Amino acid sequence: MSKTIANEVDGQVALPLAAGTTTTAASDTVPQTRGPARRPSDIVMMDAATLASAIRSRQVSCLEVMTSYLDHIEKMNPHVNAIVALQDPAGLLAQARERDSQLTRGEWMGPLHGFPHAVKDLVPVKGIKMTMGSPILKDFVATADSVMVERLRKAGVIFIGKTNTPEFGLGSHTYNPVYGVTRNAYDQSRSPGGSSGGAAV
Repeated sequence: MSKTIANEVDGQVALPLAAGTTTTAASDTVPQTRGPARRPSDIVMMDAATLASAIRSRQVSCLEVMTSYLDHIEKMNPHVNAIVALQDPAGLLAQARERDSQLTRGEWMGPLHGFPHAVKDLVPVKGIKMTMGSPILKDFVATADSVMVERLRKAGVIFIGKTNTPEFGLGSHTYNPVYGVTRNAYDQSRSPGGSSGGAAV
């Protein structure tokens, strides 16, 4: 775990991160994590239905989920270059803590509550760069969500960044002059295909 992310997790008291852990500031009002402690890879490898159930039942916290995904990205993305325009980890962790607070208040947003999510870099997400893999758009920041993104956001998604794509999505291999080449997750000498190569990885 990176030092920054570790400090964010160590400093929070909203939810314990392992079975049997207690907190002094919030132990009377926040349910304790149930079941055995999970390794980050356990969380990352959950399918969507299992993860949604674990979050809603408070078996894992949204902060724990976000931390696991950021750790995984930090470990793997330098080798494959799938995630681009990754947002500030501190801000993402803050959003995850707010999702946990919403659960404490009984405010379940929907089936994707607290899910870290990245959309293809052809789709506008308000406040995040949308380059479409082209130098002419390398500094463009979307001012509004697409309809798809709006619906995902209402369902509880936290947008962590984008996934890489060929320039303007035109190609069966994923590389562009803005973010470079995306590599196959299983064999970095091979292509992940396209135009959704980043998403495929």
